Amino acid sequence: MKDQTIPFNLPHLTGDEFTYVAEIARTRKLAGDGQFTKWCSDWIEQRTGCARALLTHSCTAALEMAALLLDIQPGDEVIMPSYTFVSTANAFVLRGGVPVFVDIREDTLNLDERLVEAAITPRTRAIVPVHYAGVACEMDVLNDIARRHGLKVVEDAAQGVMAYYRGRPLGALGDLGAFSFHETKNVISGEGGALLVNDPALALRAEIIREKGTDRSRFFRGEIDKYTWQEVGSSYLPSEVIAAFLRAQLEHAEALTADRMVSWNRYHAAFADLEFRGLLRRPIVPEHCDHNAHMYYVLLPDHIDRQGVLEKLKAAGVASVFHYVPLHSSPGGQRYGRVHGGLAVTNRQSERLIRLPLWVGMEEQFPARIARIMMEAIVGADS
Repeated sequence: MKDQTIPFNLPHLTGDEFTYVAEIARTRKLAGDGQFTKWCSDWIEQRTGCARALLTHSCTAALEMAALLLDIQPGDEVIMPSYTFVSTANAFVLRGGVPVFVDIREDTLNLDERLVEAAITPRTRAIVPVHYAGVACEMDVLNDIARRHGLKVVEDAAQGVMAYYRGRPLGALGDLGAFSFHETKNVISGEGGALLVNDPALALRAEIIREKGTDRSRFFRGEIDKYTWQEVGSSYLPSEVIAAFLRAQLEHAEALTADRMVSWNRYHAAFADLEFRGLLRRPIVPEHCDHNAHMYYVLLPDHIDRQGVLEKLKAAGVASVFHYVPLHSSPGGQRYGRVHGGLAVTNRQSERLIRLPLWVGMEEQFPARIARIMMEAIVGADS
C-alpha cells in the first residue's frame, strides 16, 4: 500500500478461510445446511442466546424472512427510521407493507424511542429499530411499547455483531433479529447474513420459509417421511462455501472486534481537540451500550460544505464517504412509505456525516494523520 493512500475498507482474512473452503471442495458438499452452516448457527445461538439462528445469503434475505414470518399484508404499517439502508424498508414493501419513517436521536442517530408511540395506528404491525454503527437502540423502551400495543420488534442488527445493550447481545433483544456478514462488516463472508429467531413460537415457520416454504429440514432430521410445500417461502440458504468462510471469521470474532476497537479509540483521541474547538462532533456512545467499532464517523458543523471536505480528503489519499441518503427523501420512500412528524434530525445529521476508513489491522498512524487532514480541510472551508 502506498503511504499516501488510505482505503476506506480492507476485508481481513484470518487465515483459516482457505482451509475450510478446501474442505468443502474435497468433500464436494457445496449446498447449504451442511456441517459449516450448523457450526455457524450453533455459534450464533450460543453467543446471543437466541432460540434459533438461521444462516441466510444476506441480511436483506433475513429481513425478508422476518416480513414473511410476521405475515405482513398490504397496508400494514411498520415503524422504522428513514436513516437506514434500503433493505430495512424493502423487506416489508415487498409484502405490501408501508414503512412509517420516524425521526432519529441527535446523539446515537438511532430511532428516537420517544417518538415511536405517537406513530402507532390501528394498521401498525411492527417496530424495526436499526442499531446504527453497532450502537444499540433503546431496546427496553421499544420492547415495552411493543408489548403494550401488541406489536412485534424486528432488530436490524446488520452492523451489530458482537455489540451489546445493557450486557445483552444485539439481534437477540426483539422477536426477530438480522445480522449481516457483508465484506464491509466486522465479521465477513463476502455476502451472507443470519436471521435470529428469539420468539420460539416462530422458529418452525422460519425454518419452513427459509426452505422454499417446505418442511424439508424436518424430513432430513427424520421427523417426517416426506417433505411437502407448506406455505410461501423462498430459497434463503447460503452455500456451504459461504458458511465455511464465515466459520473462520466467527472463530476470531473477539479478536477482530478488539482490533477494530483499538483503531476506533485512536480516532476518538485524535479528534478530541477538534471537537473541543467546535470543528466537528465525534460519535456518542451511551454508557450502557458496548459498541463493536463497526465504523468511525464525524459530524461537521452546519455551515461547512461536506462535499468540499470529502474532496480534500480524497485529494490527500483518504477514501471517505457520506452515508445514507434518508429513505423518505428518495423516490422509493415517497412512493411506498410515509413520514410521521418532522424528520429534522434525520435531515440535518445525514447532511453532516462523514464516514472514515476503518478495518482490522489499520496502521497505527492513520487516525492521527486523517485528523490532521480533516482539520486542514475544515479550517480551509471555514475561512
